[in-house]
Amino acid sequence: MKAFVLKEPGVVGWHDAPEPQLKQPYGAILRPVAVTPCSSDVHTVFGGGSPKAPNLILGHECVAQVLEVGEEVRDFAPGEIVAVPAITPDWRAKAIQEGNDRHASAPFSGHQLGRSQPGVFAEKFLIPDADTTLAKIPEGITLEQALMCVDVVTTGFTGAEYADIKIGDTVVVMGIGPIGLMAVEGARHLGAARIIAVGSRPVCVKLAREFGASEVISYRDGDVVQQVLEKTGGVGADSVILCGGGDEVFTQAVDMVRYGTGTISNVNYYGGTGCLGFPKFSGGRGMAGKTIHTELAKGGRARIERLLAMVKYGRIDPQKLVTHHLYGLDKVEDALYMMKEKADDLVKVMVKIDWKD
Repeated sequence: MKAFVLKEPGVVGWHDAPEPQLKQPYGAILRPVAVTPCSSDVHTVFGGGSPKAPNLILGHECVAQVLEVGEEVRDFAPGEIVAVPAITPDWRAKAIQEGNDRHASAPFSGHQLGRSQPGVFAEKFLIPDADTTLAKIPEGITLEQALMCVDVVTTGFTGAEYADIKIGDTVVVMGIGPIGLMAVEGARHLGAARIIAVGSRPVCVKLAREFGASEVISYRDGDVVQQVLEKTGGVGADSVILCGGGDEVFTQAVDMVRYGTGTISNVNYYGGTGCLGFPKFSGGRGMAGKTIHTELAKGGRARIERLLAMVKYGRIDPQKLVTHHLYGLDKVEDALYMMKEKADDLVKVMVKIDWKD
């Protein structure tokens, strides 16, 4: 079958891959209906990281049609259109019972698609456990809305949830690409009164305000830490959510979050090796009372169905994030490079696939 793969670090292309075989009684084979490349795909291809299998099929953001299900699958049937979460934990792993769903079997074991198992950028793909993974899409929800929920919405909301936001808080969101925009939305829903978004691209600034940012600042106008401290009377923000930027943003977050009760929530990816800087002074020389969470997005069926319910009842509308549309599986490569180059008017690009049976 036709599949878009990582041939070697920095090199992608099309490959004649073997079709997935349904050997798991709980599994399902699906074909993509709508996909979108992620910044994580860009990092996987061009940013190094852990070694990957030869000709690894890329992709983990997908709405798909069920083609075949295992004999033990109860809730899904061939022909259904479903949302496929980007994070697919092994819900039968022992550590799940200890609350460790995203790293239960091994570090990052929840992030399997396009990483440790073949991804969704192919004519067909396998999900090993359909009932615990696939999500029902309510009637009336668009492909764009469903597609954004499988990764972008859940990641941004994860950032907001781990920020320990209280009613009336001041929250800084660093990086307002698609993830940061959903962190802004999540912070608003959790009760933040003041949301300071940090970014500069006009399309993202506009959407940040629409999603709930009370103000937007940019590094182009001066040091962002000083801007935040000035805006908060020197106290700092109650919470900082890290959704983008280089290694320096981690240090900046410690600098700008308040002493004693401040929380930093990181869903940002830092490429390469080495260490992230922890400043001694703003870190209170190790005693500042500042809490740091470093989190992979929440996934699984229940999580994505809850987010889809937020869409169904008009609480959120992530369709605004899809600024570009392409058509046909062969356009996935173009979409990946669009995400790498990030034109000024781009937030997310959706590739719609119409299959001719």
